[in-house]
Amino acid sequence: MRQAFGIKQWTVPLTDPVNGVHILFGRDPAGVVYELLAPIDANSPVHGALAAKRNLLNHVAYRVANLDLARDAMRLAGCAPTAKPKPAIAFGGQDIQFFVTPLNIIVELIEALDHQHMFQSDEDESCKPTVSFLPTVL
Repeated sequence: MRQAFGIKQWTVPLTDPVNGVHILFGRDPAGVVYELLAPIDANSPVHGALAAKRNLLNHVAYRVANLDLARDAMRLAGCAPTAKPKPAIAFGGQDIQFFVTPLNIIVELIEALDHQHMFQSDEDESCKPTVSFLPTVL
């Protein structure tokens, strides 16, 4: 990821048992944030996609001020929720919810409009993941 996208800043790795994933965020020089996921176990929602090497670029995410209002707008636009909202450790316990658009694009809504991840240099030892993200994703 560093060579391909110039990502040199990473968050500390997180584990989110509610959503069944290990999470690592990276930021490139332009400010684009990438979320890398690894399944906690075979029951993780990302396990099947990673094992089959499909949907690896899985979704786009938007931070919203009010998930209820954003959810209503998504439904009016013909988008279907994939599940009920769940709290996400990566966003301070704020709720997230996924939708599928009429064009089969997955969209994540994050009720944490002002949330900012804490990024550190990729040379900082605290940013070294304890689970393998890259071999699974690439």
